[in-house]
Amino acid sequence: MLRIAIQAKGRLNEQSLGLLLEAGISVAEGKRRLIARAEGFPLEVLFLRDDDIPQAVSMGVADLGIVGQNEVAEKGYDVEQAMPLGFGACRLSLAVPNAADYTGPDYFRGRRVATSYPNILRGYFARQGIEAEIHTIEGSVEIAPAVGLSDAIFDIVSSGGTLVSNGLREVETVLRSEAALIACPSLDADKRSQTEQLVFRFRSIRESRDMKYVLMNLPVEKVTEATALLPGMRSPTILPLAQEGWCSLHAVIGKAQLWERIERLKAIGAEGILVLALENMIR
Repeated sequence: MLRIAIQAKGRLNEQSLGLLLEAGISVAEGKRRLIARAEGFPLEVLFLRDDDIPQAVSMGVADLGIVGQNEVAEKGYDVEQAMPLGFGACRLSLAVPNAADYTGPDYFRGRRVATSYPNILRGYFARQGIEAEIHTIEGSVEIAPAVGLSDAIFDIVSSGGTLVSNGLREVETVLRSEAALIACPSLDADKRSQTEQLVFRFRSIRESRDMKYVLMNLPVEKVTEATALLPGMRSPTILPLAQEGWCSLHAVIGKAQLWERIERLKAIGAEGILVLALENMIR
């Protein structure tokens, strides 16, 4: 049985449990519960603080983990990234007071910068050849300049609203992050096989979010022309209709191309077009 560590509370907790549920895996949550048995897959779920997950996976306490790539980069533990998951997107950025005369990274030379991610920031400054005072703060990093603890901050940014409300502006993006499935490097063959099954489910879910299943009726003589308009995942499925000279065409189209392709299909005679969310069809 695999053991996967996820965040005990917060947005990544909800999104991680949601992903498991989409993959046919349900977890009965309970208050103050550290570990829970899942249904639908041989899996135990371990609930931890997000910054403890990389260490737990590296040590083999958990076989897998769902955690932000920023935490993996900051902690530096030996883990394998099985796949990015497409949610929990954020960035780690440097921000300065609105009134600061910022002209580039040299602004930080000799200045005090507050952060909860000192290792990532230290690496960035080293690559830039900048010496600065890094002050590690747990909690509300964004208030540090206002109370005189620092000249700037380095912190997670999602929408940027927190920076604005604290009189700060984002000036340098150092790392872009999202949630990822990570794995212990020392998994045995059986657990690697189980991990591959789980990754297949997760990848199918992620890919389906950008695809639509399209059904339409089409004159038989237009099939070749329609097929050329439908790159999809594979060649479209063609089924005969009771009405002579007509067929039903089924295809998968990426959302980015969907409506443009539908207009072109209508122009060559497609009728009765129906668009379905592929992700709903694979659950």
